[in-house]
Amino acid sequence: MSFLRPETGAQHATVPQPAPLDRSAFLPPVHKYRRARGFSAVYQGTRSALRALRANALRSLLTSLGIIIGVGAVIMMISISEGNAATINQRLSALNPTQLTVFPGSARGTGGVSSGLGSAQSLTLDDANAIAQLPHVTAVSPLINAQGQLVAGDQNWSTSVVGVAPPYQQIGGWQLQDGSFISQDDEDSGHTVAVLGQTVVDNLFGPGADPVGQSVRINGVPFTVIGVLAPKGTTGGRNADDVVYVPYTTARQRLSGGRSLGQIVLTADSTSDVGLVQNEVEQLLEQRHNISNPQLDDFQISNQLQVLQSVQGTNQALTILLVSVASVSLVVGGIGIMNIMLVSVTERTREIGIRIAIGARPRDVMTQFLIEALVLSILGGLIGIVLGPLGALVLMHFTNTPFVLDPLSVLLAFGVSALVGIIFGFYPAQRAARLDPIVALRTE
Repeated sequence: MSFLRPETGAQHATVPQPAPLDRSAFLPPVHKYRRARGFSAVYQGTRSALRALRANALRSLLTSLGIIIGVGAVIMMISISEGNAATINQRLSALNPTQLTVFPGSARGTGGVSSGLGSAQSLTLDDANAIAQLPHVTAVSPLINAQGQLVAGDQNWSTSVVGVAPPYQQIGGWQLQDGSFISQDDEDSGHTVAVLGQTVVDNLFGPGADPVGQSVRINGVPFTVIGVLAPKGTTGGRNADDVVYVPYTTARQRLSGGRSLGQIVLTADSTSDVGLVQNEVEQLLEQRHNISNPQLDDFQISNQLQVLQSVQGTNQALTILLVSVASVSLVVGGIGIMNIMLVSVTERTREIGIRIAIGARPRDVMTQFLIEALVLSILGGLIGIVLGPLGALVLMHFTNTPFVLDPLSVLLAFGVSALVGIIFGFYPAQRAARLDPIVALRTE
């Protein structure tokens, strides 16, 4: 373009215009962050969050401490609970879930004073024979209990002597280590034969001895040892191997002298029929004993399946209680994360204002603070996953409890810790995203 002065007619040279200013060259990197989308925005937000956490490494670690304790405690409690459950199940494995035991009731003296369970002599052999005829009953054995003093050579041992019928081996789930169990011929003929538990063998004949065929005296009566039971260990709080079994008829004639039974044990054909069999046995005995009011029953029936279910239910309730207590630490850790994140928002108000003023969107700021909270909780979760099993392993070493680690519990604890970070980090992140950039920029 040219300009003429009308009065002189002189012509001036064209003046070049300056190139447009490239403002993007002066914008900070956050402008590029504003343009990021999807995975790129999350990636850049993660980098910014990690830089912020690394700048206050000690504070970040202390903030994660609540999550570390919570995750570690949850894993430890579940591991300890499952280890105890394994121990209990091992001890209860000898119990037959289809077994029912009928006990005599309580005898009542003058003034209606009860003498305790089993004091009434109300069960007879005819009761046991009648129970054996019921449907869904697979095995029945009468029991007579007696305390016996055993003598073999120059050794003696006091233990429980129980008179049983041949089906008791099936009912009690007994395996033989040597010899044989009581036969029907032994029962019918009243033979003086005995089957010894391993504890009795160790104390009378010595560990590793073979007593089959040898003679022992029980309360002065000579018996021939025909079998040795395989060890069972402790069952129901007592040593199951400290016992001697003899034929029921022999115990009644030579050791007890009474006609009443100490117990009647039986098994149902399946666990689903245990309740039905129990009701049928109850009705049968009430009819045989001429009892019209169930409140006046002179017997009681114990259900092994109910015992097992009760123990398992108690263990599950204890597990829930322990995990609930340990989970409180996760909540406390989440509150700690929220507190520190609110402090961080306050400290970085001016920074947030600058970011928003030069183009960062509120959701970009919110993403960064959410990622910071999530990283804190994940960091605590990872450390807790390492410390929890180690703590459980050390504790179970001193308590002789088997170490059990459920991978599901580890994943659950880690997932909850991440969820806690998101939940408790949401409010501080939202507060940071809603800051007015003008107000934030004025903050010193």
